[in-house]
Amino acid sequence: MSEGPLTAPGYIKHHLQNLTFGRHPDGSWGIAHGPEEAKEMGFWALHLDTMFFSILLGALFLYLFYRVARKMQSGKPSAMQNFIEWIVEFIDENVRGAFSSKNDMVAPLALTVFIWILLMNIMDLVPVDWLPELAKLMGVPYLKVVPTTDPNATFGLSIGVFLLVLYYSIKMKGASGFIGELTLHPFQSKNPIMKLVFIPINLFLEGVNLIAKPVSHSLRLFGNLYAGEMIFILIAIMYSAHWMLGALGGVLQLGWAIFHILIVLLQAFIFMTLTVVYLDMAHQTEH
Repeated sequence: MSEGPLTAPGYIKHHLQNLTFGRHPDGSWGIAHGPEEAKEMGFWALHLDTMFFSILLGALFLYLFYRVARKMQSGKPSAMQNFIEWIVEFIDENVRGAFSSKNDMVAPLALTVFIWILLMNIMDLVPVDWLPELAKLMGVPYLKVVPTTDPNATFGLSIGVFLLVLYYSIKMKGASGFIGELTLHPFQSKNPIMKLVFIPINLFLEGVNLIAKPVSHSLRLFGNLYAGEMIFILIAIMYSAHWMLGALGGVLQLGWAIFHILIVLLQAFIFMTLTVVYLDMAHQTEH
């Protein structure tokens, strides 16, 4: 980055840039020092900040639940145990209401998805300058602390769910049943010729519907969290203006942070609910 004070557009670009590691056009490997270099690294570049915070928060989730499980007691449960038991019961009730088949993997998966995404979303409530400025002092040029504002992370989550949907669709219905589901619905006919005519039409419609699931699953989470982060960044710019705008920015930041708590919770819940619904559809064999 160039020396000197950042302009407002430069400030926004800096805070929206991931810490990218990849191969430079000259063949060397390293960190991108700008969006142009990151773009030149291509598809296989790694977003180190997304990976770091995703793994860190996933490890935090596992540690907290493991610690509570080890110290669990029925007589005088701790506040943390009560809280985690409430979360587990909440997830279990939602899974029972949305998943009509029998699969012991679905409830733990729903719990993992909900807590992990919730922790990643909560990072959006950390003031936008704290961690990036600390990273800059340590020589790290860019740092995005909210993994769910990176489409690579949200697509990774949704593709993982999509692969499970494909696996259980084939397992429960068989390969022929799964193919039939894609080619024999929604248009049907007892006439063999018309059935052949409908097959490519059905395949196109059902194929689009199938592919749209992971795309919408990921973009819904990404879009809402990215928009929330952008608003926090725009509010932060107000602090560098007149003191009156700075004071207004403080009020707006507090108000938006309180409202954003709802978005943080809601998006984690929606992603979890859609995961359960998609898996339930994969287990249905009525057709």
